[in-house]
Amino acid sequence: MALSTRYGNGSTAVISDDVSCRIQNVTVKYKLDNGEFAAIRSVSANIPSGKITAMIGESGSGKTTLGLAMLNGVSHPGRVAEGVIEYTGVGDILSKEGEELRKLRGKHVGMVFQAAQSSLNPLKKVGSIIIDLAKSHGYEDPKVLIRSACDLARRMSLDPDRVLSSFQHQLSGGMRQRVSIILALILEPKILILDEPTTALDILSQATVLKVLREIQEERELTTVLITHDMGVVAELSDQVYVMYAGKIVEEGNTSELLQNPRHPYTRALIQAIPRLTGDRSKAVPLLGSPPEISSTPNEGCVFAKRCAFRLDICEYGETPRRITDDGHQYLCHLNEEGLA
Repeated sequence: MALSTRYGNGSTAVISDDVSCRIQNVTVKYKLDNGEFAAIRSVSANIPSGKITAMIGESGSGKTTLGLAMLNGVSHPGRVAEGVIEYTGVGDILSKEGEELRKLRGKHVGMVFQAAQSSLNPLKKVGSIIIDLAKSHGYEDPKVLIRSACDLARRMSLDPDRVLSSFQHQLSGGMRQRVSIILALILEPKILILDEPTTALDILSQATVLKVLREIQEERELTTVLITHDMGVVAELSDQVYVMYAGKIVEEGNTSELLQNPRHPYTRALIQAIPRLTGDRSKAVPLLGSPPEISSTPNEGCVFAKRCAFRLDICEYGETPRRITDDGHQYLCHLNEEGLA
């Protein structure tokens, strides 16, 4: 059986049934002093089972907001204004609330937040937090999770005895980040959302964590959503990529294909801006400017037009066409693969 996803511009993409999560036309709005504005707008995506899907873009592009929406975790002054987020075997998580929603979080879909300290209780040691997790999710023997946490700690080059007997303030930022990953993994969720999972880590720790995450994803066939701004992490881990800018997905495709042959000018600019340690360093060109604030994002035309080196007059108005290549690569742009409007 195949599913079909209808995009905000009216086009429809047919997808296979090996999809763990289907995001369809999701819009999230935040109420500010001068009105209500969309942080993400009519976003649609299909998260394949057992794969790593990356959401990449600059800060302010809407990646974390989308991750929160996938948990039905957007809080005031934000709200999911429209759309559906369906999980296999669960249905639309946006329709869940109360105890039903609490049980889905962590067990069916887990999330590792960028600010690790926000997910750790400062008044409890890590071991006590794990015991609380076991109780809240119906484990009769908390030792099951303790053993799992110790195993994961060793794999991430941590001393399990020290970690479990520590409060969060007794751990370094990198250690807290790894602990938050461990807490998300021990419940063995079917889908794991990682929001900048290696930001607080040094290079050696990052390499270790990335290796362990890939190993666990393969061992468990874990469906993973990786939210990041780091192209290196995307190239290292992900199977497919969604590129976000100003609350929209502007390009999507297989990772190797997208990195080798980006179609959207924004994706090209991101890749071109990557610092180089070898080769011709002059080819690294910074992307000037920054994504617009949600209150100043244009309501029509291409959201990237003001920063685009290939901008045409038509880019400022109307609906930007969605182009789909023969291999399923998709991008929003007036220019086709040959660079012609």
